[in-house]
Amino acid sequence: MCRNITVLRGLEPSATPEEIEAAARQYVRKVSGVQSVSDATREPFERAVSEIAEITTRLLAELPARRNPPSTVPPLRRPEVRARMAAKSQA
Repeated sequence: MCRNITVLRGLEPSATPEEIEAAARQYVRKVSGVQSVSDATREPFERAVSEIAEITTRLLAELPARRNPPSTVPPLRRPEVRARMAAKSQA
């Protein structure tokens, strides 16, 4: 498994659409080798992210509950990541 993709099943509160999309984006980046989306790669890349996020949402909804929450906190729930994203969007 890609080191950057965290376990989303069993989170409290449940994984958000934003977290699911971030995991899908990391997966597509890893398997495609595309790190920077260009005009030539944008449409297939974004379509893949969308489809994988949809499938992931359905999968998480259909799986039984976990007994214990995941051992790692998803990046989008970490204060330092949120601060970095906020600074980046203001730049």
